[in-house]
Amino acid sequence: MSSPLPRRAHQALVRKLAETRRRAPGGDVFTGHHNTNVILPLGLPLALLLGVGVKVFGVRGKFRTPVETVEVVPRLWRRESEVLRAVSRSLAQVPRCLADFDDWSLHTYLAGEPLSGVLEPGEPVGEDRMRALADFFARVASVPIDRLPELPESYWPAEGCSRQFLGWLAKFADDKVHRVNEERFGELFRELGVPDDAIGQFMEHIPDDALTDRPFTLLHTDVHRGNVVVAKALGGREQLCVIDWELALYGDPLHDLATHLVRMNYDDAERRHMTDLWARAMRDAGHERMTCGMETDLSHYLDFEYVQSVFPDVMRAALALGPAPADGDFAVAAGRVLRAMERAWKPLHLDGKGPDPATILKALRVWHERDLAGQRPWCDA
Repeated sequence: MSSPLPRRAHQALVRKLAETRRRAPGGDVFTGHHNTNVILPLGLPLALLLGVGVKVFGVRGKFRTPVETVEVVPRLWRRESEVLRAVSRSLAQVPRCLADFDDWSLHTYLAGEPLSGVLEPGEPVGEDRMRALADFFARVASVPIDRLPELPESYWPAEGCSRQFLGWLAKFADDKVHRVNEERFGELFRELGVPDDAIGQFMEHIPDDALTDRPFTLLHTDVHRGNVVVAKALGGREQLCVIDWELALYGDPLHDLATHLVRMNYDDAERRHMTDLWARAMRDAGHERMTCGMETDLSHYLDFEYVQSVFPDVMRAALALGPAPADGDFAVAAGRVLRAMERAWKPLHLDGKGPDPATILKALRVWHERDLAGQRPWCDA
């Protein structure tokens, strides 16, 4: 149903009604690393103006506001709405952006439970769901390139050059995550044994001809249990929907697989099986060239994920302490840091076994005392 209002008047009315709904009490609030989401009924006037909810009374929307946070991963496109517009034409099980107001946006709400709420920590994902996720990656790779938003000038990898793409990721991690936060976290990193040139050392251990060139495609880059919604399709069949596309990239599809394998917390058997399912789904979808060289190249992307994750994982653990942490808070933070260091130690080609829990706990206490004395603002990244 189209609106009889002129376009500018229509947009102004949509914003006014959306602002009013966004501030209504009683919504379900979910805050992640990048956005705060409020789930609320759209209300009939707004639903009609947006062209939704005519057949279903009480349809809900997701009012999505970015949060101030430490920048830890590259964000290629500023507007998630542009990515969703391209993706939703090829994938039905993704949110649609109903309105983008620049500083916040309104999306359709996909009813269901996140996979992280359906499964216990460490519980196997299961064959059917893994097959569905492998099919999802193949369908993402099938999104026509000409539908994607224009690439920014800051994106310099040559089309299909996997080595340059990994180099671009590495440069971001070094320049925008490590170096930018050196003043506040540099001493903490050094106390933990992270070299000042960790990213550079990692890249030096990868031969120039190590990576096979593959066709570039759209990447989600953050498919984990919290971003996979378990919904019900017609007939009661389970359906997986993938949300949160703000970190989408364009590049080597092996990077998407690697981030998924690491962040999904598969056990070793599931990880191997998911890799096989991904390759099979890609080939069945006509993307065999995207699997070329993956037997050797995937390990480089997995190692990079462990290396680059050290910086956000350590910073988030430290920031989560807050201004007045108890001993238990330090213990939790130390556990998070220990896991990050254990996973990155070998890919960083460092000697020994890495810092022990006592060393990590001491480093966090020293950092916290120094940081508190500096009167830094506290926010959980």
